[in-house]
Parts: sequence; C-alpha cells; structure tokens
Amino acid sequence: MILISEIFGPTIQGEGAAIGVPTVFVRTAGCDFRCHWCDTLHAVDRSYRSEWLEMTPQQIMDKVEHLSKGQPLLITLSGGNPATQDLSDLIFLGKAKGYRFSMETQGSVSAPWFADLDMITFSPKPPSSGMRFRPERFEACLRAAGDIPVSLKIVVASDDDMLWAEQMKERHPELPMYLQPCNPFIDDEPDQNQLAANMRKLVDSVMERGWYNVTVLPQLHVYLWGNATGV
Repeated sequence: MILISEIFGPTIQGEGAAIGVPTVFVRTAGCDFRCHWCDTLHAVDRSYRSEWLEMTPQQIMDKVEHLSKGQPLLITLSGGNPATQDLSDLIFLGKAKGYRFSMETQGSVSAPWFADLDMITFSPKPPSSGMRFRPERFEACLRAAGDIPVSLKIVVASDDDMLWAEQMKERHPELPMYLQPCNPFIDDEPDQNQLAANMRKLVDSVMERGWYNVTVLPQLHVYLWGNATGV
C-alpha cells in the first residue's frame, strides 16, 4: 500500500526542468523533513493523517488513467517526500501503459527504483529551511539514479541560501541547476507584487555572480493559482 495525500490533474508542472509540461500529480503523504517554509503541509504534517488514503499501485493507476482519459502523459511523483515509500510497482504498472515518471525529492533518502524513473529533480534544502543537508545521503541518491536525467532545484529565501547554492554548484557542476525564489506566503494568499520583487532580486543576484549556466524560474503554479491545492 502507498500512502497518498492527493492525486490531481492533468495540469502543468509549475517548476523545475519540466515547467509547463502537462502532467498528473501523484502526491504521496509523509516526509522525513519539516521545512520552515513548507508549502505542502497537507502532505507532511500528520495532523492531516485522516485525509490521507492508503492505495494500491493499481488503484493509483486507475485514478491516473481516469484523469488522463487513458492518454499516457507524464506522472509527477511529489510529496512530502515520495522517496520514503516503495513506488517501484506503481512505476512498473504505469510504464507498461506508456506513462512516463518524474519525481521531486530532497535527496535525503535513496532507493533502487530511482533508476526506473524517466527524470528526477533533486531539491536539497538550503539553510533557510532549518533542515540539515547530509552530503553522503545526497550522493547515495545520485548513485541510485544511475544514468537517467537528473537536475538540481534550489529554493532561495536568503543571502545564506545563495552562498549555499554556490557551494552546491561548485560541488556538482555536472547537474543542470534551477533556482527559484521562495514563496513565503504559506498561510495567506500570495502577494503577487512581492513574489515578482523576490524574482527580480534573484535574477539580479544570479547576473551579478555571472552564473550564465543556471536557469532562474518562478513557481508558475503560485502565480496562476496561489496556494490552492489540487491544481
């Protein structure tokens, strides 16, 4: 059984390497982290446990096929941290029907089925998250991914985060890097003017550093739907 917070779509991926790509989200429940600015607490905090569902891989694929009207597309595994559960059977069932799989995880837990995915976005958490980065665990996740496409996405909320991103960039020059400003409006409707100001500040910081081989992106879904879930 797989613990699920929500399954929704088709919609578009709102961030990272697949931004704008049509997808169905399978958001697993549970996480080994509790970031200060987490915007998916409904998939993390156990106070929401009564809203989570235990589903078999077949039940999940039945729901995905219903949403996509049987047309194979990209399935995005997110959370919480989807790496904390065994999703190998789900991936096997989906791929047999022509679906592709992407996953976003912080790189704190590795699993052998990572190499069965079509792409992974590793989003290690910077200092502003309040979480400890464990390089040895991140390296294990990279090894588990094998030869599939992997990218690095870092949320930036402070100058310390930019310094940390620089260290990650130097440590892993082989990984495409995506930077995005943090959405600080966890409990309220996002202030679009402030989001735009944060984006401009991040762009300026990247240009000042001469980082011409990174990609700076907004959280597109926050601009379109705010903090609404299931979109």
